[in-house]
Amino acid sequence: MKHFYILIITLMVSPFVALAQQKDRTRLSDTLKNYSAYKRKLTFAGVLQTRYVLSLDKDVDINGKNFDPATSKAISNTFLIKRARVMVKGDINDHFSANILANLAEFNSDPSNKVLENAYIKYSLNEYFHVQAGQFRPFFGIEDAMAVDIIRTLDFSNQYYAFGKNGWQSFQTGISVLGNVIPGGKLRYFAGAYNGNNKNQSSDDNNTKNLYGRLEADFLKDFTIGINAGSGSIASSSIGQAYGADATAKIPLTKKFDLLLMAEYKTGANFLAYNADKQLLHPDINEYQMHGFYFFPTLRYNHESRRLRAVEFSCRYEYFDENYKLASNPRQTLIPNISLIFADDFYAAVQLGVAIDRFKNQVPLSTTYNHSLGYVQLQIRF
Repeated sequence: MKHFYILIITLMVSPFVALAQQKDRTRLSDTLKNYSAYKRKLTFAGVLQTRYVLSLDKDVDINGKNFDPATSKAISNTFLIKRARVMVKGDINDHFSANILANLAEFNSDPSNKVLENAYIKYSLNEYFHVQAGQFRPFFGIEDAMAVDIIRTLDFSNQYYAFGKNGWQSFQTGISVLGNVIPGGKLRYFAGAYNGNNKNQSSDDNNTKNLYGRLEADFLKDFTIGINAGSGSIASSSIGQAYGADATAKIPLTKKFDLLLMAEYKTGANFLAYNADKQLLHPDINEYQMHGFYFFPTLRYNHESRRLRAVEFSCRYEYFDENYKLASNPRQTLIPNISLIFADDFYAAVQLGVAIDRFKNQVPLSTTYNHSLGYVQLQIRF
């Protein structure tokens, strides 16, 4: 019977002894011979943003256009879907990945050259070198560096959309390299070349490629400064330049309150204005310049209850002039906003506020007209 118990114990222990004698398969340098599917995975994400908007001015529609009530009828309030983005990311292995982002809300209007936003392949060697090729947002300011599915107020800045239409930022097709300059990520670089004629185009509209570079530095905890420079053109325009600088900071005030600060200035060539000028001898491209500045403070109350995670009070001020040398007409925008955040990282938020636009010179029957837009919007990330 004694030998029987010894045999039973031996049989029970032997699998664990054999397992212990095997090599540690987590030591990749010893055992992994094929990286084809190492860390391979497929992830889905997205954002849905719905809103109700109401024009607060007489004879101004929801797009800020002044109209004559005697001759036309306009929409002064509506429900709408602003964004219905779906993102797919496929990690092929620990170095290669593919990213696709589509905004299905663009099907509400003419979807030509609109729906597909991100479509790029990324190779990551280490923290110092990443390269991506395809359609993506060049890193030319804070709003390009921020996640595309986090909108802290009504929308991006006026300068973001104007610089995007002129090929300086927003979604473009090309190649980009980025990474850390020093270990730990305190100093980062971004650089690239792209067509510069905006997204979903079959090819470039000229033989000049837009070039850009950006440096970001963390000087203190939660304080970052960035600088940008770019060169490029659109269609038949001459080559122009663009420059910018920005800063972000997070200042803890108390255990529950944080102050978030964001500021950005940019100046650059307005290629669309240059190409639209039909004069036989029109000024040099350096005369068609746009510039703008915005300051975006946010006071965040970290409620941290089970349902209401935080409340944000913000008021973004922006000054922007699309052609300040030849046809200056500054636009000033003020957007007071309250955000109720029901899930961390803006995974569920309700926002309400007013977008107030004032022009130095109003143009009747156009969007260059003073207006105010009230809004309530719901954002869900998934």
